[in-house]
Amino acid sequence: MKYLKARLCLPCLIVLIQLSDACAQAPDASIRLPNGWSLSPAGTSISLGDLPLAMSVSSSGKWMAVTNNGQSQQNIQLIDPAGLKVVDSIRVHAAWLGLTFSADEHFLFASGGNDNFILQLGIKEGHLTPYDTLRLGKAWPEKISPAGLAIDDKTQLLYVVTKENNSLYIFDINQRKVVGQYALPSEGYACLLSTDHRKLYVSCWGASKVKVFDTAKRIFTKDYPVGDHPNDMCLARKSELLFVANANDNSVSVINLRTDKVVETLNAALYPQAPSGSTTNSVALSKDEHTLYVANADNN
Repeated sequence: MKYLKARLCLPCLIVLIQLSDACAQAPDASIRLPNGWSLSPAGTSISLGDLPLAMSVSSSGKWMAVTNNGQSQQNIQLIDPAGLKVVDSIRVHAAWLGLTFSADEHFLFASGGNDNFILQLGIKEGHLTPYDTLRLGKAWPEKISPAGLAIDDKTQLLYVVTKENNSLYIFDINQRKVVGQYALPSEGYACLLSTDHRKLYVSCWGASKVKVFDTAKRIFTKDYPVGDHPNDMCLARKSELLFVANANDNSVSVINLRTDKVVETLNAALYPQAPSGSTTNSVALSKDEHTLYVANADNN
């Protein structure tokens, strides 16, 4: 039972997850968890795979992708968000968190986990097809394990952070090779490009900081101190605010990128003075950037 609970500690973003071997669908559409509690979905839910860790939406909003990273067969799903349906799914040997579309929506890039490469999948008429593998190194036991991804379509550079050798990689998609590797102080979780693509923000999972990488000079220029176990990030492009989810202390750090300061720390727990354990693991902004959505994994 402890194992099943651990698998439920990392749900993905806002989509309600149904694990076929651990949960049961009740007639009223609520989902029964292994501990006997029930969750009643708000709105419409889509059944996904085992341990979905990340979702990515294409530039036009036509497609959404989900990576399922659990103990059963791992896969990448392509979803029609308007029709609320999974239109295709492709099995992968290994995957972990990283997921992003190219701007033209012709490709989807996904972390290959301990296989130590990035999967490049083609997208055509609602179908995913294997296109190429972008190798960072040899497969496990060589310790690399790519996690978060970000792509600069103009330069055709793919930025990849890793959780086993604590690094930032720059991969040239045209040349099909690694053109840079830079040390991080701890496990890399996510990376996010600024609006002008001149800066890359990297959340360092075990270091309680976000590092800033100058993409032109290819050096780290500063650190932002944030909460414990920073993970997902989102950017308010109008106000130049960076929101960082901190898994170990129920919080979201708000960084003003104009002044280079953490201007606020939001309490994301269910009630004031709640102990750690909400596991704040994802943030997203509404289209008008007036509303911030925060997912708490262990509050379900």
